[in-house]
Amino acid sequence: MADSITDIATAAITPTEDLEEGLYEHWRVVADKGQQPLRIDKFLMEHLSNTSRARIQAAAKGGYIYVGGSAVKSNYRVKPGDCVTLMLTRPRVESNIGPEDIPLDIVYEDAALLVDNKPAGLVVHPGCGNWTGTLINALAWHLRDDKTFDANDPAVGLVHRIDKDTSGLLVIAKTPEAKTDLGMQFFNKTTRRKYNALVWANFQEDAGTVIGNIGRDPHDRLRMAVFDPDSEIGKSAVTHWKVLERYGYTTLVECILETGRTHQIRAHMKHIGHPLFADERYGGMQILRGVKSSTYNAFVHNCFNLCPRQVLHAKTLGFRHPITGEEMDFSCPLPDDIQRLLDKWRAFTKTQPQNQ
Repeated sequence: MADSITDIATAAITPTEDLEEGLYEHWRVVADKGQQPLRIDKFLMEHLSNTSRARIQAAAKGGYIYVGGSAVKSNYRVKPGDCVTLMLTRPRVESNIGPEDIPLDIVYEDAALLVDNKPAGLVVHPGCGNWTGTLINALAWHLRDDKTFDANDPAVGLVHRIDKDTSGLLVIAKTPEAKTDLGMQFFNKTTRRKYNALVWANFQEDAGTVIGNIGRDPHDRLRMAVFDPDSEIGKSAVTHWKVLERYGYTTLVECILETGRTHQIRAHMKHIGHPLFADERYGGMQILRGVKSSTYNAFVHNCFNLCPRQVLHAKTLGFRHPITGEEMDFSCPLPDDIQRLLDKWRAFTKTQPQNQ
């Protein structure tokens, strides 16, 4: 899901019929089947950035927030399956996603779908500040001769997303049937996803689980925060992790997602006191563990320069093929920047006392 009204309004979304004359749909979201009853102004605060609760309440008072075709007030309590829409008096500005010759690392492709290994630094979909140079623009170029694929049609294309500075596997639907089927697999949590992450930690345990609702950080709308699972704030999220390799002050872990919330791994690991290495937004671009020495300080800053982005890689992806029904699993190696970083930590670890 895009991070702001602007992102969603300018995305290529199929317009729906106006609910009232002179009103146009600018944004919509369908509440998860596990959604707990929650005031709609609080619900929208979790889904929209660059706004305030007061503005949301004003929009509701003005009759611009709808659920299931009817305008609702700010005290309406959202239920599972509710379709919430923002209707405004001006038409939505449509963006046209044009083809751009951007290299893709395609792991698998057939008539229904393709699996791509996205590099860090590539935005997946045009949005505020990134109208060109995205994965969707690259797909429009790659499939420019496929008359059945339209990058501007939301019935095809991205089934899920990963952050700009996260690398790894994504599945893209080339037909509406494939997107519907794959979308339901993600919704029903039957897909299989494993991430590799380097975190600031020297875990004593070999494995663990983080459980906590994820919603917008009220103090920083660009971050997600973790809330009590029994609260009405955020969406439920579960991340399982296990240690792959220890480097004394950092640890390489494998994360398995039960849910797919925005910034889930980044927020969950921050929540338990172990931010991802070099994750500036969540505090990982600081020296959080280790000895106080100029040598160590220089070593860590060299590591930051080597991989100046959160060390997170979507390494494996599995799903049932939407047409054949075959169970498919894909894996991709760590990218060069992460591999070089881990090699540097391994070499450093060999020079240190065993009890770190």
